[in-house]
Amino acid sequence: MSKMAKEFVKDVTAMDEDFAQWYTDVVTKADLIDYSSVRGSMIIRPYGYALWDNIKNELDRRIKETGHENVYMPLFIPESLLQKEKDHVEGFAPEVAWVTHGGSEELTERLVVRPTSEVLFCEHYSNIIHSYRDLPKLYNQWANVVRWEKTTRPFLRTLEFLWQEGHTAHATDEEAMDETIKMLNVYAAICEEILAIPVVKGQKTEKEKFAGAKATFTIESLMHDGKALQSGTSHHFGTGFAEAFGIQYTDKEGKLQYVHQTSWGFTTRIIGALIMVHGDDRGLVIPPKAAPTQVMIVPIAQHKEGVLDFAYDLKKTLSGVARVDIDASDKKPGWKFNEYEMKGIPVRLEVGPKDIENKQVVLVRRDTLEKVIVPLDQLESKLGELLADIQANLYNKALKHREERTSVTVTFDEFKETLETNGGFIKAMWCGELACEEKIKEETGATSRCMPFEQEQVSDKCVCCGEKADKMVYWAKAY
Repeated sequence: MSKMAKEFVKDVTAMDEDFAQWYTDVVTKADLIDYSSVRGSMIIRPYGYALWDNIKNELDRRIKETGHENVYMPLFIPESLLQKEKDHVEGFAPEVAWVTHGGSEELTERLVVRPTSEVLFCEHYSNIIHSYRDLPKLYNQWANVVRWEKTTRPFLRTLEFLWQEGHTAHATDEEAMDETIKMLNVYAAICEEILAIPVVKGQKTEKEKFAGAKATFTIESLMHDGKALQSGTSHHFGTGFAEAFGIQYTDKEGKLQYVHQTSWGFTTRIIGALIMVHGDDRGLVIPPKAAPTQVMIVPIAQHKEGVLDFAYDLKKTLSGVARVDIDASDKKPGWKFNEYEMKGIPVRLEVGPKDIENKQVVLVRRDTLEKVIVPLDQLESKLGELLADIQANLYNKALKHREERTSVTVTFDEFKETLETNGGFIKAMWCGELACEEKIKEETGATSRCMPFEQEQVSDKCVCCGEKADKMVYWAKAY
């Protein structure tokens, strides 16, 4: 690292020294967020919001392609409405924020600032669903929610966060299950194809499932420090909420039936995953498909005649190939280099008088910091190839890291030792008993992340109690 680069990143803690502090340094110095005056709340700055916009827009497109419509539900939920589904309210009770006054008057009934919107959708569905002809209802909303967390960290766990939540109603259990898995696969595709984050797909245990759900399915990703992050969930509700809210329809035989429901959500915490999967000691590393700016043009010796004009012409030419910006400020090129490395911009394009004379530019890729000299007549095709290569390289690098930090253990002693020495995912058998799941968490800090769809029989005994087991589970310490 050059002297100038060291000077620029000296305030960023090294990842291997203190990963938590590195993360905090990066989210602030890369201009993703600022802290607000309310504990645990964050201001998402333009660069951070542009990143969320890219993710949101791509996910919204795919949600609509699967036949869903966007709606919007109210911010406030009456206490009596929240109380209608017993398991649901018990699951969220510790996290809800209450509104007790309107102006100077005390409310006759407290209001909840929505932690999630199941009960709002259920109330609405009970009013608009009457016949089998009204089904399915495929709704989605983009919104903010509030959960009063005790420990917070930007993007990963905040009092207020942004997300989408899909809520659907179906005539049969089979249709609802198909919907649940279909949307989980959409989330997995966003992570792997857009964010270059490999995921493990599977079902949550009874202990870890969503409050009020019949079954919860998840995608789990592994961070650089060996901890897991739940990156998206999809829930099959069965008829539990429908029975609590009286959501019934008349079937083709004229009989009353309860609808079968689903719910699924994807949040701004995925930005935290992107940071922790791809980032390095120089700051962010953003996959091209997610990057607000894919190419930053930095003119060299821009005070010399023709350099800025040439750079702006390049921007215009390349805008059909990539999302391109130019830094024509009076800051020194070295400062600009380090600034855009900190922000994780996939490609830096350098061009100065000598490059113009030689009809070439210099491309610097963020993932490897490799410099490539490209003739102008090949620039558009080479740039497209380079962005695709960076996207693939980041995914493959993350996949290799996950594989290196995934272990198989058979005994509890082996489980403990592996978690201590290697961290990461541990594949181990489980008997299905809650007592074993709780013992593992109590003694090691690891939780069951999911029972993967792709099951392996790594042993025939539970890693905790040694009794017969036929479920293979991914375990890990997690955010």
